[in-house]
Amino acid sequence: MVKIKIPKNSDGKKFTSKWRYCVGTGRLGLALQKEYMDTLKFVKENIDFKYIRGHGLLCDDVGIYREDVVGDEVKPFYNFTYIDRIFDSFLEIGIRPFVEIGFMPKRLASGTQTVFYWEGNVTPPKDYGKWENLIKAVVLHFISRYGIDEVLKWPFEIWNEPNLKEFWKDADKKEYFKLYKVTAKAIKEVNENLQVGGPAICGGSDYWIEDFLNFCYEENVPVDFVSRHAYTSKQGEYTPHLIYQEIMPSEYMLNEFKSVREIIRNSPFPNLPFHITEYNTSYSPLNPVHDTPFNAAYIARILSEGGDYVDSFSYWTFSDVFEERDVPRSQFHGGFGLVALNKIPKPTFHMFKFFNAMGEEVLYRDNHMLVTRRNDGSVALIAWNEIMEKTENPDKEYELEIPVGFKDVFIKKQTIDEENGNPWGTWIHMGRPRFPSKEQIKTLRDIARPEIKTGRATSNDGYVNLKFRLGKNAVVLFELTEVMDESSTYIGLDDSKINGY
Repeated sequence: MVKIKIPKNSDGKKFTSKWRYCVGTGRLGLALQKEYMDTLKFVKENIDFKYIRGHGLLCDDVGIYREDVVGDEVKPFYNFTYIDRIFDSFLEIGIRPFVEIGFMPKRLASGTQTVFYWEGNVTPPKDYGKWENLIKAVVLHFISRYGIDEVLKWPFEIWNEPNLKEFWKDADKKEYFKLYKVTAKAIKEVNENLQVGGPAICGGSDYWIEDFLNFCYEENVPVDFVSRHAYTSKQGEYTPHLIYQEIMPSEYMLNEFKSVREIIRNSPFPNLPFHITEYNTSYSPLNPVHDTPFNAAYIARILSEGGDYVDSFSYWTFSDVFEERDVPRSQFHGGFGLVALNKIPKPTFHMFKFFNAMGEEVLYRDNHMLVTRRNDGSVALIAWNEIMEKTENPDKEYELEIPVGFKDVFIKKQTIDEENGNPWGTWIHMGRPRFPSKEQIKTLRDIARPEIKTGRATSNDGYVNLKFRLGKNAVVLFELTEVMDESSTYIGLDDSKINGY
């Protein structure tokens, strides 16, 4: 039993909404699908992310870069039909693009190397002049359509994970720096106040960030923010349909946040914003860990503490409408999404929604709990219990003294764990149907909800005593609000006269 008395007054620490700043998506062309937009609206309504970031802005399925042959002359043509539809859809529901510049249009590519099922070209441009003109045309079009005041709010990130040869031919750092320089200057020539940044690397090559910032300083190249990705899975066991990987403790990711922040502080640009533009447990969309309650309990600590070190961190991704490793082959397949196919929320979705209920004033925080006070004086508490090893004792018991500023207290408790809000577990009970029937989908949606319990308590000397148990991979949200009792306004009220009461 863990006993904790929560202080009545905070030490001035604030819980920020940096975790809600941005969320990831599959390639932008997927936004033309109905289920994608229906799911994004659902996520926006429940969690209220402010920005969305995805690959494929300049890929051929979005179709911006085209070429016409007139006589012996090849003339570029910029086609904004689809990107207008995509960005219009985002902005209509109140979410802005965090623009990733990539990948290479095939007609402008210097080679044939591609990545993913949808064949994003990852080679440099064969003509940097045409690339520069393309970038200027795209940015000018955005300003023309949405207005400069709006587009000034959009960050422009140059490329994706160029430190990996899968995403940038030969992982050629010198060539990436050239691409960044040309692209950033092209954007700034349109408007010097537009935000540009990079290098959007994955973990394991943080010397790229040091070299990148030194390059920008020495070459007088614009840079307004630094970006990086963070995952905590090791190399795994690959099967034709799934991947199994060991996940390192959450401290590993938080330490990466801290160490890169130190690199920035020691650079020629010590005050640059630092954005984690992708993070999750596994970096593969075929790892079943993403579908589990463990993923929710594990990521909870990242949401609780990550904002101490970075300016934003973007969960990868909001939906399993995602096709990097081919069209998904089953209802649950290890996809990154907060929401599974057929708009079925996963446990991690509800964990994010729980954090959405937190206040700004931090009363208490440790590795497995966050207690906050909201502006109206109510208290919100979230606790989690990720079980990293099968030999661990799964249950944790707590007895807390919670400070409240009112006498009568309404207590609402929501829980997700192995038994509650776990549609993946129910899907296993069903026999893992790849393409579930409509009735099975309905059952999965019905089960994909937290357990909700309520109660009432009376405070004593400004405290309420709260006892609870956290099972394996549980995440629990308590909300303590004031009771405004109107019982006395009911004439003749007597519940004892109700049969069976």
